[in-house]
Amino acid sequence: MSAAGERIKSYPGFGLLAATCLVLLYAPLLVVMVYSFNDSPSITRWGGFSLTWYVDVFTGVEAGKFKVAAWNSITIALMATVASTLIATSAAIGMTRSGQWRGKSASFALINLPIMVPEIVTAVATLIFFSAIGFKTGYLSILLAHIVFCIPFAYLPIAARLQGVSSSYEEAAIDLYASRWQAFRFVLLPILLPGIISGALLAFIVSLDDFLITNFVKGAGVETLPTAIFGAVKQGIKPNIMAISTLMLLVSILFVTVSWWIGRIGEKADAPVSE
Repeated sequence: MSAAGERIKSYPGFGLLAATCLVLLYAPLLVVMVYSFNDSPSITRWGGFSLTWYVDVFTGVEAGKFKVAAWNSITIALMATVASTLIATSAAIGMTRSGQWRGKSASFALINLPIMVPEIVTAVATLIFFSAIGFKTGYLSILLAHIVFCIPFAYLPIAARLQGVSSSYEEAAIDLYASRWQAFRFVLLPILLPGIISGALLAFIVSLDDFLITNFVKGAGVETLPTAIFGAVKQGIKPNIMAISTLMLLVSILFVTVSWWIGRIGEKADAPVSE
Protein backbone atom coordinates (compact mmCIF):
# COMPACT_ATOMS: atom_id res chain seq x y z
CA MET A 1 0.00 0.00 0.00
CA SER A 2 2.84 2.42 0.79
CA ALA A 3 4.49 1.78 -2.59
CA ALA A 4 1.20 2.45 -4.37
CA GLY A 5 0.80 5.63 -2.36
CA GLU A 6 4.26 6.81 -3.37
CA ARG A 7 3.46 6.16 -7.05
CA ILE A 8 0.30 8.23 -6.83
CA LYS A 9 2.15 11.10 -5.16
CA SER A 10 4.66 11.13 -8.02
CA TYR A 11 2.00 11.89 -10.64
CA PRO A 12 2.30 15.43 -12.10
CA GLY A 13 -0.15 17.82 -10.47
CA PHE A 14 -1.13 15.47 -7.65
CA GLY A 15 -0.03 17.88 -4.91
CA LEU A 16 -1.82 20.86 -6.44
CA LEU A 17 -5.01 18.88 -7.01
CA ALA A 18 -4.96 17.50 -3.47
CA ALA A 19 -4.38 20.96 -1.99
CA THR A 20 -7.20 22.44 -4.09
CA CYS A 21 -9.63 19.74 -2.96
CA LEU A 22 -8.68 20.26 0.68
CA VAL A 23 -9.17 24.02 0.42
CA LEU A 24 -12.56 23.67 -1.27
CA LEU A 25 -13.71 21.14 1.31
CA TYR A 26 -12.42 22.67 4.52
CA ALA A 27 -11.99 26.43 3.97
CA PRO A 28 -15.76 27.10 4.42
CA LEU A 29 -15.72 25.06 7.64
CA LEU A 30 -12.76 27.05 8.96
CA VAL A 31 -14.54 30.33 8.15
CA VAL A 32 -17.61 29.17 10.08
CA MET A 33 -15.46 28.14 13.05
CA VAL A 34 -13.55 31.43 13.12
CA TYR A 35 -16.66 33.62 12.92
CA SER A 36 -18.41 31.62 15.62
CA PHE A 37 -15.98 33.37 18.01
CA ASN A 38 -16.78 36.81 16.58
CA ASP A 39 -17.84 39.40 19.15
CA SER A 40 -19.79 41.28 16.49
CA PRO A 41 -23.31 40.19 15.42
CA SER A 42 -22.14 40.64 11.84
CA ILE A 43 -21.19 37.47 9.97
CA THR A 44 -18.77 39.33 7.70
CA ARG A 45 -17.07 41.91 9.97
CA TRP A 46 -14.66 40.78 12.67
CA GLY A 47 -15.28 42.47 16.01
CA GLY A 48 -12.86 40.63 18.27
CA PHE A 49 -12.69 37.27 20.00
CA SER A 50 -15.66 36.31 22.18
CA LEU A 51 -17.60 33.28 23.45
CA THR A 52 -20.84 35.26 23.41
CA TRP A 53 -22.56 33.14 20.76
CA TYR A 54 -21.67 29.88 22.47
CA VAL A 55 -23.31 31.20 25.64
CA ASP A 56 -26.28 32.32 23.53
CA VAL A 57 -26.71 28.76 22.20
CA PHE A 58 -27.49 27.55 25.73
CA THR A 59 -29.12 30.63 27.29
CA GLY A 60 -30.42 32.76 24.40
CA VAL A 61 -33.93 33.28 23.05
CA GLU A 62 -33.70 30.25 20.75
CA ALA A 63 -31.99 28.02 23.32
CA GLY A 64 -35.18 26.12 24.18
CA LYS A 65 -35.84 25.22 20.56
CA PHE A 66 -32.31 24.02 20.01
CA LYS A 67 -32.27 21.98 23.24
CA VAL A 68 -35.42 20.09 22.20
CA ALA A 69 -33.99 19.54 18.72
CA ALA A 70 -30.67 18.36 20.17
CA TRP A 71 -32.48 15.95 22.50
CA ASN A 72 -34.42 14.51 19.56
CA SER A 73 -31.21 14.14 17.53
CA ILE A 74 -29.31 12.42 20.33
CA THR A 75 -32.07 10.00 21.34
CA ILE A 76 -32.84 9.07 17.72
CA ALA A 77 -29.14 8.62 16.97
CA LEU A 78 -28.63 6.39 20.03
CA MET A 79 -31.58 4.13 19.25
CA ALA A 80 -30.76 4.01 15.54
CA THR A 81 -27.15 3.13 16.40
CA VAL A 82 -28.11 0.24 18.66
CA ALA A 83 -30.65 -1.19 16.21
CA SER A 84 -28.53 -0.74 13.07
CA THR A 85 -25.41 -2.15 14.77
CA LEU A 86 -27.26 -5.27 15.90
CA ILE A 87 -28.65 -5.80 12.41
CA ALA A 88 -25.28 -5.07 10.79
CA THR A 89 -23.46 -7.49 13.12
CA SER A 90 -25.95 -10.27 12.34
CA ALA A 91 -25.70 -9.53 8.62
CA ALA A 92 -21.89 -9.50 8.67
CA ILE A 93 -21.73 -12.85 10.46
CA GLY A 94 -24.28 -14.33 8.08
CA MET A 95 -22.49 -13.03 4.99
CA THR A 96 -18.96 -14.07 6.00
CA ARG A 97 -19.60 -17.30 7.90
CA SER A 98 -22.22 -18.94 5.68
CA GLY A 99 -20.04 -19.86 2.70
CA GLN A 100 -21.35 -19.44 -0.82
CA TRP A 101 -25.10 -19.49 -1.43
CA ARG A 102 -27.50 -18.33 -4.09
CA GLY A 103 -28.33 -14.67 -3.72
CA LYS A 104 -25.30 -13.78 -1.59
CA SER A 105 -24.06 -11.13 -4.04
CA ALA A 106 -27.56 -9.66 -4.30
CA SER A 107 -27.83 -9.56 -0.50
CA PHE A 108 -24.49 -7.77 -0.23
CA ALA A 109 -25.62 -5.22 -2.81
CA LEU A 110 -28.91 -4.74 -0.94
CA ILE A 111 -27.13 -4.09 2.36
CA ASN A 112 -24.90 -1.44 0.77
CA LEU A 113 -27.62 0.10 -1.40
CA PRO A 114 -28.32 3.08 0.92
CA ILE A 115 -24.69 4.20 0.41
CA MET A 116 -24.85 3.87 -3.39
CA VAL A 117 -28.25 5.49 -3.97
CA PRO A 118 -28.35 9.32 -3.82
CA GLU A 119 -29.73 10.40 -0.46
CA ILE A 120 -32.47 12.51 -2.06
CA VAL A 121 -33.78 9.37 -3.80
CA THR A 122 -33.79 7.47 -0.51
CA ALA A 123 -35.58 10.37 1.20
CA VAL A 124 -38.30 10.61 -1.44
CA ALA A 125 -38.74 6.82 -1.60
CA THR A 126 -39.02 6.60 2.19
CA LEU A 127 -41.62 9.35 2.31
CA ILE A 128 -43.64 7.72 -0.48
CA PHE A 129 -43.47 4.36 1.32
CA PHE A 130 -44.68 5.85 4.61
CA SER A 131 -47.51 7.63 2.79
CA ALA A 132 -48.49 4.46 0.89
CA ILE A 133 -48.88 2.39 4.07
CA GLY A 134 -50.53 5.25 5.98
CA PHE A 135 -47.69 5.57 8.50
CA LYS A 136 -47.81 8.91 10.31
CA THR A 137 -44.61 10.90 9.94
CA GLY A 138 -42.95 12.11 13.09
CA TYR A 139 -40.40 10.95 15.65
CA LEU A 140 -40.90 7.24 14.92
CA SER A 141 -40.66 7.68 11.14
CA ILE A 142 -37.33 9.48 11.57
CA LEU A 143 -36.06 6.66 13.79
CA LEU A 144 -37.06 3.93 11.32
CA ALA A 145 -35.53 5.80 8.38
CA HIS A 146 -32.29 6.34 10.29
CA ILE A 147 -32.03 2.68 11.29
CA VAL A 148 -32.25 1.60 7.65
CA PHE A 149 -29.87 4.30 6.44
CA CYS A 150 -27.26 3.57 9.15
CA ILE A 151 -27.05 -0.21 8.61
CA PRO A 152 -24.41 -0.13 5.82
CA PHE A 153 -22.26 2.37 7.75
CA ALA A 154 -22.20 -0.01 10.72
CA TYR A 155 -21.87 -3.09 8.50
CA LEU A 156 -18.69 -2.17 6.62
CA PRO A 157 -16.27 -1.91 9.61
CA ILE A 158 -17.77 -5.02 11.22
CA ALA A 159 -17.54 -7.07 8.01
CA ALA A 160 -13.99 -5.85 7.38
CA ARG A 161 -12.98 -6.93 10.87
CA LEU A 162 -14.74 -10.28 10.56
CA GLN A 163 -13.06 -11.09 7.24
CA GLY A 164 -9.67 -10.91 8.96
CA VAL A 165 -10.65 -13.43 11.64
CA SER A 166 -10.16 -17.15 11.06
CA SER A 167 -13.20 -19.37 11.62
CA SER A 168 -10.87 -21.90 13.29
CA TYR A 169 -11.29 -20.12 16.64
CA GLU A 170 -15.03 -20.75 16.72
CA GLU A 171 -14.52 -24.29 15.44
CA ALA A 172 -11.98 -24.96 18.20
CA ALA A 173 -14.44 -23.67 20.83
CA ILE A 174 -17.20 -25.92 19.47
CA ASP A 175 -14.80 -28.88 19.45
CA LEU A 176 -14.26 -28.16 23.16
CA TYR A 177 -18.02 -28.58 23.71
CA ALA A 178 -19.00 -24.92 23.60
CA SER A 179 -22.42 -24.16 22.14
CA ARG A 180 -22.79 -21.87 19.12
CA TRP A 181 -23.86 -19.08 21.42
CA GLN A 182 -20.91 -19.63 23.78
CA ALA A 183 -18.49 -19.70 20.84
CA PHE A 184 -19.91 -16.39 19.65
CA ARG A 185 -20.09 -14.74 23.08
CA PHE A 186 -16.71 -15.77 24.48
CA VAL A 187 -14.60 -16.11 21.31
CA LEU A 188 -15.93 -14.24 18.29
CA LEU A 189 -17.56 -11.25 20.01
CA PRO A 190 -14.41 -10.05 21.86
CA ILE A 191 -12.45 -10.27 18.60
CA LEU A 192 -15.19 -8.38 16.72
CA LEU A 193 -15.58 -5.69 19.40
CA PRO A 194 -13.28 -3.06 17.78
CA GLY A 195 -15.17 -3.36 14.50
CA ILE A 196 -18.55 -3.22 16.25
CA ILE A 197 -17.61 -0.11 18.22
CA SER A 198 -16.16 1.54 15.12
CA GLY A 199 -19.31 0.78 13.11
CA ALA A 200 -21.56 2.00 15.93
CA LEU A 201 -19.69 5.31 16.16
CA LEU A 202 -20.03 5.84 12.41
CA ALA A 203 -23.73 4.99 12.53
CA PHE A 204 -24.24 7.42 15.42
CA ILE A 205 -22.59 10.35 13.70
CA VAL A 206 -24.36 9.64 10.40
CA SER A 207 -27.72 9.66 12.19
CA LEU A 208 -26.86 12.73 14.27
CA ASP A 209 -25.80 14.78 11.24
CA ASP A 210 -28.44 13.63 8.75
CA PHE A 211 -30.60 16.40 7.32
CA LEU A 212 -32.02 15.36 3.96
CA ILE A 213 -33.86 12.17 4.90
CA THR A 214 -34.92 13.65 8.23
CA ASN A 215 -36.36 16.75 6.57
CA PHE A 216 -38.55 14.58 4.33
CA VAL A 217 -39.92 12.19 6.95
CA LYS A 218 -40.03 14.27 10.14
CA GLY A 219 -43.56 15.58 9.81
CA ALA A 220 -44.86 18.75 11.44
CA GLY A 221 -43.78 19.74 14.94
CA VAL A 222 -40.74 17.45 15.16
CA GLU A 223 -37.26 18.87 14.68
CA THR A 224 -33.76 17.48 14.94
CA LEU A 225 -30.73 19.72 15.30
CA PRO A 226 -29.87 19.82 11.55
CA THR A 227 -33.47 20.65 10.57
CA ALA A 228 -33.72 23.25 13.35
CA ILE A 229 -30.53 24.88 12.06
CA PHE A 230 -31.92 24.86 8.53
CA GLY A 231 -35.12 26.52 9.72
CA ALA A 232 -33.15 29.20 11.56
CA VAL A 233 -30.91 29.86 8.54
CA LYS A 234 -33.96 30.54 6.36
CA GLN A 235 -34.64 33.55 8.59
CA GLY A 236 -31.07 34.79 8.21
CA ILE A 237 -27.64 33.52 9.16
CA LYS A 238 -26.77 34.50 12.73
CA PRO A 239 -23.53 33.96 14.64
CA ASN A 240 -25.24 31.58 17.08
CA ILE A 241 -25.93 29.28 14.11
CA MET A 242 -22.20 29.29 13.41
CA ALA A 243 -21.56 28.36 17.04
CA ILE A 244 -23.98 25.41 16.87
CA SER A 245 -22.49 24.31 13.55
CA THR A 246 -19.00 24.42 15.04
CA LEU A 247 -20.08 22.32 18.02
CA MET A 248 -21.62 19.73 15.69
CA LEU A 249 -18.49 19.74 13.56
CA LEU A 250 -16.28 19.13 16.59
CA VAL A 251 -18.51 16.27 17.76
CA SER A 252 -18.35 14.74 14.27
CA ILE A 253 -14.56 15.04 14.18
CA LEU A 254 -14.32 13.45 17.63
CA PHE A 255 -16.49 10.46 16.74
CA VAL A 256 -14.81 9.86 13.38
CA THR A 257 -11.38 10.09 15.02
CA VAL A 258 -12.34 7.65 17.77
CA SER A 259 -13.83 5.29 15.17
CA TRP A 260 -10.60 5.42 13.13
CA TRP A 261 -8.48 4.92 16.24
CA ILE A 262 -10.48 1.88 17.36
CA GLY A 263 -10.23 0.49 13.84
CA ARG A 264 -6.44 0.87 14.01
CA ILE A 265 -6.38 -0.98 17.32
CA GLY A 266 -8.30 -3.80 15.67
CA GLU A 267 -5.83 -3.92 12.79
CA LYS A 268 -2.88 -4.16 15.16
CA ALA A 269 -4.58 -7.02 16.96
CA ASP A 270 -5.21 -8.90 13.70
CA ALA A 271 -1.78 -10.53 13.60
CA PRO A 272 -2.46 -13.21 16.24
CA VAL A 273 -6.06 -13.86 15.09
CA SER A 274 -5.82 -13.85 11.31
CA GLU A 275 -5.21 -16.80 9.08
